[in-house]
Amino acid sequence: MIDGKRILVVEDEFIVAAMLCDTLEDHGAMPVGPVGRVSEGLEVIAAGGIDAAVLDWNLAGESGSSLAEALAARDVPFIIATGYGSVDAPFNERPILSKPYVSAHLIEKLSGLFTG
Repeated sequence: MIDGKRILVVEDEFIVAAMLCDTLEDHGAMPVGPVGRVSEGLEVIAAGGIDAAVLDWNLAGESGSSLAEALAARDVPFIIATGYGSVDAPFNERPILSKPYVSAHLIEKLSGLFTG
């Protein structure tokens, strides 16, 4: 379901980002990034060419809300990954992946972005 999709990886924890990219590659996706700062993520989003994103909600103390707004404005589907349990409106209706997560749940949620 995600084969050939360009997935932006926004994650500030190096080990988590590396494992996430490996998982995406194992399932045929093309990871973009990873990026670990809001400013870097905004640059990638502005450049375009991504099919979806996995967005860490807390990046070195910064909220991922500006990234979520930029993705939503471009109609790019995304999953919010968080270890904090909840996400404020209006993004609390987006798919949320609670950390720590297993790869199968990640792939299931990402696949759901493309199947409706």
